[in-house]
Amino acid sequence: MVDFQVFNSRKLRSDSLIGSFKFDVGAVFDAAQHSILHKWLLLSDPEDSMAGPKGYLKVCASVLGPGDQAPSFKVEDDDSEDIEANLLRPAGVSLRPGYFRLRLFKGEDIPRMDSAFMQGVKKFFKIGEEKKELVDPYLIFSFAGKELKSETKYNNDHPDWNQEMRLGFMFPSMCENIKLQMFDWDRITDDDAIGTFHLPISQISSPGESGFLPSFGPCFVNFYGAPREFSDLADEFEYLNLGKGEGAAYRGRVLIEMSTQLGEFPEVPIDEINNDEVLRIQKFMRRRKYKLHAAFLSSTMISAVDAPVEFEVSIGNYGNKLDEYVDPCASTTQPTNAVFDGSYYYFLPWGDTKPCVVIDSHWEDISFRLETINLINGIVTKLEANLARVNVAIQSKQPIPEQAQLLISLLDELVADCGKPLPEPITGQHQQTDLDRLTREYRQSEFLYLVGEASKLRDNATIMSEAVQEVEGYLAALRNMSHEPQNSMPDVVIWMISGEDRIAYCRIPANELLYSSNPEYAGKNCGKLQTLLLKYPGFKAKKDNKYEIPAMLRIKLWLGLEKDEMEWHRMQTEGELAVFAETYENQATILGNWVTRGPTMTRPKWSDNTGKMKLPKDKFAPPPGWKWLGDWYVSPELSLLFEKDSGHKTFLEDVFECHSRIPGMAWGPSSSRPYTDIKGDESVAKDQFPLPEGWKWDDTWEVDLNRACDEDGWEYAVEATLGGYGAVEKTYHLCRRKRWVRSRTMVMDVKQQKKKEKQKEAASEGWEYAPLFNMQFHAKERKMDLVRRRRWHRKMVAEVPGASCFFNVQTDGKDDDDDKYAAAMTAPRMFLTFKKPNKYQLRAYVYQARDLMAADKSGLSDPYARVCFHTQSQVTEKLKKTLCPTWDQTLLFDEVEIHGDPNDLQRQPPKIVIEIFDHDQFGENEFLGRVSAEPIVKLDPSDPRVPALQWYEIKRWNSYAGELLASFELYADTQDLPFYPPKRGELYIVPSGIRPVMQRTAIEVLSWGMRNMKKYQLASVTSPCVEFEIGGHMLKTKVIKDTKKSPNYDEPLLFFDVLLPKEELYMPPMNIKVRDHRQFGRKPAVGHCVLKSLEEFRVNPLAIEGATDDSQKPQPPTTEVQIEPAAADAGPPGEHVIDMPATDGATKKEDEESVNLLIDAPQEPVLGSAPEGTPAAPAVPPADGTPVPAVAQVEDTLMTEMDWWSKYYASTGDLEKCKQYVEKGYETIQVYDKELENVNPDHNGFNDFCSSFELNRGKDSDDEESDVVGELKGTFRVYPLPGDPNIPLPDKVLVNLPPSTPEPCIIRVYVIKAMDLQPGDPSGLADPFLSIRLGKAKIDTDDNYVPNSINPVFGNMFELEETLPLYKDLTIKVKDYDLFTSNDTIGETVIDLENRLLTKHRATCGLAQTYCISGPNQWRDCQTPKEILEQQCLRKGLEPPTYYGNNGVKVGTRVFNLGDFEKNAVLRSDLGPPEERLALHVVNTMDLVPEHIETRPLYNTLQPGIEQGRIQLWVDIFPKSLGPPGLPVDISPRQPKKFVLRCIIWNTVDVVLDEESFTGEQMSDIYVKGWLSGIDDKQRTDIHYRSLDGDGNFNWRMVFPFEYMPAEQKMVVRKKEHFFSLDKTEERLPAKLVIQIWDNDKFSADDFLGVLELDLNNMPKPVKRSGSCKLSQLPTMDNPGGIKLVSLFEQKRFKGFWPCYNETPEGKRELTGKVEMELEVVTEEEAELRPAAKAQDEPNMNPHLDPPKRPETSFLWFMSPWKTFKFIIWRRYKWYFFGLLLFILIVLLVVLFLYSFPGASMDKIFSSI
Repeated sequence: MVDFQVFNSRKLRSDSLIGSFKFDVGAVFDAAQHSILHKWLLLSDPEDSMAGPKGYLKVCASVLGPGDQAPSFKVEDDDSEDIEANLLRPAGVSLRPGYFRLRLFKGEDIPRMDSAFMQGVKKFFKIGEEKKELVDPYLIFSFAGKELKSETKYNNDHPDWNQEMRLGFMFPSMCENIKLQMFDWDRITDDDAIGTFHLPISQISSPGESGFLPSFGPCFVNFYGAPREFSDLADEFEYLNLGKGEGAAYRGRVLIEMSTQLGEFPEVPIDEINNDEVLRIQKFMRRRKYKLHAAFLSSTMISAVDAPVEFEVSIGNYGNKLDEYVDPCASTTQPTNAVFDGSYYYFLPWGDTKPCVVIDSHWEDISFRLETINLINGIVTKLEANLARVNVAIQSKQPIPEQAQLLISLLDELVADCGKPLPEPITGQHQQTDLDRLTREYRQSEFLYLVGEASKLRDNATIMSEAVQEVEGYLAALRNMSHEPQNSMPDVVIWMISGEDRIAYCRIPANELLYSSNPEYAGKNCGKLQTLLLKYPGFKAKKDNKYEIPAMLRIKLWLGLEKDEMEWHRMQTEGELAVFAETYENQATILGNWVTRGPTMTRPKWSDNTGKMKLPKDKFAPPPGWKWLGDWYVSPELSLLFEKDSGHKTFLEDVFECHSRIPGMAWGPSSSRPYTDIKGDESVAKDQFPLPEGWKWDDTWEVDLNRACDEDGWEYAVEATLGGYGAVEKTYHLCRRKRWVRSRTMVMDVKQQKKKEKQKEAASEGWEYAPLFNMQFHAKERKMDLVRRRRWHRKMVAEVPGASCFFNVQTDGKDDDDDKYAAAMTAPRMFLTFKKPNKYQLRAYVYQARDLMAADKSGLSDPYARVCFHTQSQVTEKLKKTLCPTWDQTLLFDEVEIHGDPNDLQRQPPKIVIEIFDHDQFGENEFLGRVSAEPIVKLDPSDPRVPALQWYEIKRWNSYAGELLASFELYADTQDLPFYPPKRGELYIVPSGIRPVMQRTAIEVLSWGMRNMKKYQLASVTSPCVEFEIGGHMLKTKVIKDTKKSPNYDEPLLFFDVLLPKEELYMPPMNIKVRDHRQFGRKPAVGHCVLKSLEEFRVNPLAIEGATDDSQKPQPPTTEVQIEPAAADAGPPGEHVIDMPATDGATKKEDEESVNLLIDAPQEPVLGSAPEGTPAAPAVPPADGTPVPAVAQVEDTLMTEMDWWSKYYASTGDLEKCKQYVEKGYETIQVYDKELENVNPDHNGFNDFCSSFELNRGKDSDDEESDVVGELKGTFRVYPLPGDPNIPLPDKVLVNLPPSTPEPCIIRVYVIKAMDLQPGDPSGLADPFLSIRLGKAKIDTDDNYVPNSINPVFGNMFELEETLPLYKDLTIKVKDYDLFTSNDTIGETVIDLENRLLTKHRATCGLAQTYCISGPNQWRDCQTPKEILEQQCLRKGLEPPTYYGNNGVKVGTRVFNLGDFEKNAVLRSDLGPPEERLALHVVNTMDLVPEHIETRPLYNTLQPGIEQGRIQLWVDIFPKSLGPPGLPVDISPRQPKKFVLRCIIWNTVDVVLDEESFTGEQMSDIYVKGWLSGIDDKQRTDIHYRSLDGDGNFNWRMVFPFEYMPAEQKMVVRKKEHFFSLDKTEERLPAKLVIQIWDNDKFSADDFLGVLELDLNNMPKPVKRSGSCKLSQLPTMDNPGGIKLVSLFEQKRFKGFWPCYNETPEGKRELTGKVEMELEVVTEEEAELRPAAKAQDEPNMNPHLDPPKRPETSFLWFMSPWKTFKFIIWRRYKWYFFGLLLFILIVLLVVLFLYSFPGASMDKIFSSI
């Protein structure tokens, strides 16, 4: 069974089960592909199946057979999934039928979807209707994979469906969303999606006893998708209409109402709605007039500069500029050309006049719903801020009272906020639905619940972490309530438009901007200044790799009823809101004269900015309620007043020198234009080129040779006006030109430049020039310009508040002379005019970044940061080849002009955008990530706040891309600004007070060596060195001469004495770079690694006393144990009695004690221990060496079954296979169920000496992981140093290192067995064998594979000799043997031998519990226990151990006695000397690896992450420098011994007589059958015919050869599974002899009479007399131990009577006979010495069997007719024969008498006569 259980992690385990689901594995196997894919499981309460569903779980499961491939589990988001058909339900859980009733009333604002081609044709031929709506909408209602389609309304963009759609489902359903999709019907092509709306079930229903079923409306739902503008071409954002991604534009709305009915499925899916229902919903369609105001204060980071940029604000379809069906309104800003900001982006130069827009719209009044959302969102915002403060206090470890005070304040504010009343609908103004009422009740109950829980938590909270978890639960509950499904008011959408193209957008929920008289109900951004980052629609940014921000806006937005519009005007206290009439004067040039007519005059003389509408300025009339203020004046476009070098600090001027010639003549200066610009317009000569004011030349004019030109810089063409220049001169070329360049630098400050621009603005006439009207305009007239225009404005003021400001302009139909005029409406321009801006200075402190992406092939980057703020942007310096750059740079943004109230700016500061790039010499710089931040605003320069550096997370496509350490502060630009930061060259650095506090820090670096380095540029990395860089300081190791000879560094220690930040938060990363030294001085970087933090390597060297081992970390000191003087009777001289401190049973780790307490107290004796529940015999002599009494001596004679496997089985608890071993009380071995590295978490995977740092190389990719190209073995130790350089440095931490030279080692790999291997054969089994690889050495055991097993017992020992760490990774593979194909790898595991060799926990060879010099536990290590103890003392910095005789030793300040370890133990002859045993006991108290067997999982690269089985093994490593190791352990699998069972069937007695002869006698034809269970060798005696008394005589020998394991008491049987099997399968079975008595039948099946089963190891004794043979002689299931059992293998021979039985129908045993037999088991050798054949064949001996002496009645009747007559017929019927004979004689006599009597009578008569 497979059981899925889902728990609540926040509850106690006993009460955390949410629901469960069970199914059988067979159900998965029987499914298609043996898999269930993407199925939903209905979770239920296992104890109460009627409690209903508890949730749903989507799973994939697969059962893999041999050679099967796992199916793809990739989750695909398929909205059309039929969830209910894909649901698995447990038995006993039922779902109720039901259906949704969706009433579809009408639609509005549906966009055009079809081409107008046919309509234009019909209009041309004047057939059909004049105009039709080009859309044929219908709606699809879908849920849980089912859907309904409404009626199609043809040519209708405001359809009235009035249909009721009923969609059936099973309740409750796990489907979360109801999906509504509008489509446009097409006759020929596929239907086009118009928009998609998702209605979450959780938002329109509530579970629980007080909950309610899904309900909705009547209410409009809004559809969003791609921009509304229709195009005959394919729409690149069409997928947005399907709901894939965020919709970028409003695409209509639909009025619906929905309810839920349970108990039945619908009879009719679609029906018409009656008129009464249509009239009922009319009240929900009441509209009110809303005003949407927007004031644009700045537009920066503009990325589109090909055309003038404008911004459009819309709500619904109101304000859509590009929709021809929408009435004009003041919804857009004036088109403006973007100006360069000095680095990369552009901004719109609006100056002191900020554009404003206003949109009139009409919507339903749902303010009570939106105000409720605003109230809850306000509570959520406050709670999030308060919770963040509490978390900061906890992380910064502030005092508990301060944390508690913050928590209490949070709860008090939460209780107060939840006690606020919810907005209520006003009768007559609002229309409330059923869902409104139910949702309001639900929210009120939740508020009351939160008030109660928060109050209770305030009074009872004791643990901060638990209290914070509870508050997070409150926050989640509030977030769940902050959704409003019945929000019929569309979102506000702001579009950036460049020319006629929509570039980027931003969607803002209307409730965030909604005005309310109650501030707590108003939107959070209503009328407030906010920063908006626009984004590209759909997935365009990532698809086209557009990393830049399209635009960033500083804007104020306000939405409210028309009656509240004055509130918006009251908010504008910073500037004057003005309204202007606008028109453009257009002219064209003919023969150098500017006129209003001509071929290029494609616009009216006066028009709007697009030229589509005639707007003569003398035809404007003020709208009713408005009046003119002043006359018309020229209002030039500010962007045209900026020079081409605006925003640049340096600029490159260029001019082209032009030559011409007549064919065949020499080149000379061009007579028409000797000098031109890039566009071919005439320019001044280079020597007369003017230098703008405030600039200086950097150098002289130079020829630009970095282009397609000849060696002199000339490029050639036939004609200059035609272009087509080339670098090679041809005879037909008549023109050539040369580019001269000269750079200049600005020396004028920003103030002078601003003043210059304003002066130029005042003197300008305002004309803009362009070649044609549909091209971009510019300020200076050029030769190719044929048209020009200028803008006129006239100011208006309102006389009547609230009056409409739209003009009715009388325009002529054709030209100015016509008398006909047509009315046209146009919208005015509105501006928020400021007197002057406020000036600020931004200081951006960019300190460093870390963990950046690798953008170059070298695996590094050349990063720099671009900081964008308002209308300026700057970049940091470019750092080469690093992923953790430390810029330490301050960027100063001077003269930042920001309009608006400084207090508002302080509350809502502008965002600062920091973008990180990789600098490339050629090509575009690569984007690495972006982060945004807000500065600290200081209106008073004396503000004491310090902008602390903090880490900002860098994002790239919403994914983590590193971190940036920076801070920002914005000063009001006054005369009292703080001093500039100090400089480093030409760059400002981060000033003190902000930059991290530095302290002198030591970093000890251990660069041990390189491992597993991959090739670089097809060459091996053989001579690497490592560069370590931190905080601008770099050290590098020496070069390894040849890694193939020694991959370690000869001098691995490096030492940094640097100034680093004191706080770990600011600690720079450690950058590791590996270079390979190659021929010709090349040193390529072949790998890198970045360590973000060195916190784990921090130590306190002052706490380390003396020299510690290389990985010893200081710990708090502990009390030293004092040694008391020895008592008089304490023991032999030289011993000490130690007053040991009390231990609570817990053994402290070695790392947690000081060097004075490195060794734990002696533990209980481990010798003679045995598994729990088994007897243990004493095995160790007394500590004082006194003789042991003879009765206590144990003879050290082990039986043959006492092998290593006995130790293994005793350790695993399989006591049946090791009885003798357990009885002897020998020690066991640790068998771990995991890898040795993971057994003890304190061992840290044996990385205590040094860690492995993965090296990467190559460019980071979003789709693939970084390529690991090798490892660096090393470690660090970080600790502070005294600030005074005169104070001596503390002792180094990394000391007493082992030699770094390669160490030749003997490696012994002991592989015990594998378990649960993945089958590799169709039979469901495998033929596994082992493959061992270490370096170049490889061993395969394919010749000794284990056939037909997935749990093979290998018992192999492999001995290899290799040099560590040249080859450190030991790979152990388990493969499947195949006869004809290549062997498949089942799984493999890799062991790092170097870590085991270097670890302080001594993982080279596990320590045994006892020191034995012989026997199954013989010492195998290359070091004796005394040598190991001395080595550990040296490693820990202790004095060598001092021995007191043979029974005491002093280690450190501790003295150990052998008697403390070996109390009441008995001597064993296999034990070693006392001092070695004592040393071993002491060493075992240290934290060293014991003798063990580890279990390692096997993995296969074809199925990564899926375990393919497990393997048990251990590895011994013996450095040759320590001497030769001991004898290897023999772990060969136990081999069975060959035995022969001789069974002589002498007689049977009292066998039931099963047949009746034709003479009526009870009899049986008895024979005996026998065999060993599991062996197909059944033997039988001959037949004792006609046993009339149940006795049978046989004298028959049965001979059964078999293989037997005495240690396991199992018989080994090998046989083929089937005929085609290549190998035999081995089984281990009990040695059980089966004896059966049968009755022979010649013409029918033989009859079974009785059976006797004897386990040769546990069999009942026979009895000597048949009369004593009873069923009680045999053990029963009820009383298995009531009978004394013996072993035939011990007794060798038995003879006597055993009972045979049969079972009655009631299951009881019934005695059916007794068999007298003799059993003898002999070995194969004994059988050859004492031969005996089967039956009575020769050699018939040992013993000799005579033919049985059977009664004469024992024969086969039809084979012996005479015997049949004699013994069957005659014996039983002889008297009948005699009587019959007598009767016959009498009859004959009578017949003779009767025959002879007449004659005799006549003779007598006649004779007498």
